[in-house]
Order: sequence, then structure tokens, then C-alpha cells
Amino acid sequence: MNFKIKAYNLQELGQRANQEDSLFPALGKSMPDDRLFILCDGMGGHEKGEVASAAVCETISRVVLSAWHPGEALSDELFLQALSAAFDALDAKDNGEERKMGTTLTFLCLHANGATVAHIGDSRVYQLRPASDNSPAHVVFRTQDHSLVNDLVKIGEITEEEAKHHPQKNVITRAMQPCQEHRAKADIAHLTDIQPGDYFFMCSDGMLEQSTDDNILNIITKPNVSDEQKLEMLRRVTEENKDNHTAHLIYIDKVEDSMASSEPTGNPASEQHAKIKGILIKPKFHKPNKRKALFGIIGVVVVTIIAVATSFFLYGGKHNSPDVSSEDSTKVNNIPNINS
Repeated sequence: MNFKIKAYNLQELGQRANQEDSLFPALGKSMPDDRLFILCDGMGGHEKGEVASAAVCETISRVVLSAWHPGEALSDELFLQALSAAFDALDAKDNGEERKMGTTLTFLCLHANGATVAHIGDSRVYQLRPASDNSPAHVVFRTQDHSLVNDLVKIGEITEEEAKHHPQKNVITRAMQPCQEHRAKADIAHLTDIQPGDYFFMCSDGMLEQSTDDNILNIITKPNVSDEQKLEMLRRVTEENKDNHTAHLIYIDKVEDSMASSEPTGNPASEQHAKIKGILIKPKFHKPNKRKALFGIIGVVVVTIIAVATSFFLYGGKHNSPDVSSEDSTKVNNIPNINS
């Protein structure tokens, strides 16, 4: 897919002493040609969080952009290579203290096969679609938080409303941290249902202190309001937030469908389609000719009647069934009783 976009971002300190969130592209640097967007929410305090988020943001963007160019498809292998390099960068910055620094990760890349979304932690990526003649405004896609309260909601221990006020709502179950025996895995999604007018919204959890999914949907898909005004409305909603809050807002202005797999293949077309995730290939079935089917059924019935009549005249209507031998009867009777 080829995209024409408009991209914006915002970043606020909240009531924190330092800014631990990081963005790529950097604040105020988004351009219409950008296709790669990263947001990281650092943690650890004493400036460790901003070190972690900056290291991950810088490393992943550098590795991806050194091997991928807009217009090409992005492979999962390249993303995972960049993620591994980011973990290595965190390892190199570890000072051995007991309290490890860390960061969340949200990743969005618009490419030839659609969009690749990946995340670790509770920072989010939304795909939002404004109202049309056929449907109301709605959330097309949203990442699922790697958090304690989200796990509790999934198993039915608490409701979504209770999760908003839970005392452990800020506890996350996955994060990027240095020198871990088992590195956190990213959830990766491949999106192909992308339409002109859609928005992608990436945000740290600080943006969500006073907002719900419905608030975000209503602001971003509000008709007859410029994107700059929408960004200001989001900023006003977060004025009283305590945490750092950071966001990317990407508007999809135009989409040209040019599905082209980046992986060279000499395989049949069916195998090539199978590599493009998110596409449902429906086999084509030819409808049967009803008249031909009717004549076929009549023919079978006629042949059957003739065969039965012939058998009656040849054998006098006797029923000749084969005898069951005594040997076969013995075999049946000698099967052991498994219930005894």
C-alpha cells in the first residue's frame, strides 16, 4: 500500500520532575514522508527511565531505517532484529543496580503490505475510523495492555470500570529491561484494513488518566474540526494529569492498494498470498447448472428401476443373503468383555 499521511505529536511533562517518554520522530519533527513511528514510556526514576526510553527509540528506528525504505514491505524478522538490538543497547547501559530501569514500547510502520503494529507494556496504539453513511465512528483496532488489571479483566475478576480505579492499575506485566534472563516478547499485529480518513493514535498511559476509549474516539473522529484542533483538545483533556503524557496522531489521507510482498519467491500464487498476513483468500466455486443436475437425477432413477426389475425377473423375487459361517460367529463371540 502507498500512503499519503499527515502526522502530529505532543508531549507534556505532567506533574513529574523529568520527562521519561521518548518519541520517534522527535517532538515537532514529524513529516508527511514518515512511515515509521515509535513511542516509549520510560520507568525507573532518577533519569533512568528517560535513558531506557531514548535508547530503545533510537536503536529500533536506526536499525529499521538502515535496512528498510518506505514503499517496501516490512518483515517481522527485521523488526525482531531491531528489538534484539534495543535490548542489547539497554544491557550496555545497565549499571548493576538492583532497581532496573525499563521502558514500554509501541511501534507502527506503514508499508507496502499495510501496517505492522507491535507493543510491549501498557502504551497503546489505536486505529480509529470516523463515521460514514454505513457505520458510526468506531475503534478498528487497539492493542491490549500488558498489565495486571487487564489480566484481571480478562479472567473476569474485575470489570473494565473497576480496572480504571484499581490500586494496582499502573502495574505492568511486560517491559523492556536490561540484563534479563528472559527478554519480554512483543505482540505483533498486521493490519490490512486501512482506509482514507482513518487515524492511528499512539499514546503513553499518561494520556489515559482522564480519558477513555470513547473520549479519544469522539475527539479524534469529530467532524468539521482540524487535526491541529483535535490535538489541542487532547492536550486540554490531559492538563491535570500527573504522569508524563506523549502521543503520535497520524491521519491517513490517501491509500493506494499495491500489495507487494517483499519476500522473493518462485512459489505458486497461492503460497505467495499465504505470506501476506491479514488477507482472506476466498476460493471461487462455479454454480451447478440446475437443468443438467435435474437430468442427471432422472437418469439415475431410471437406471435403478431397470436394475430392480431385471433382478426380480431373474431370481424370482427371492432374497439371497449370504450365510454367516460358524467360524465368523465364533470370532464375534470370543471378543473379550472390556467391562468385566
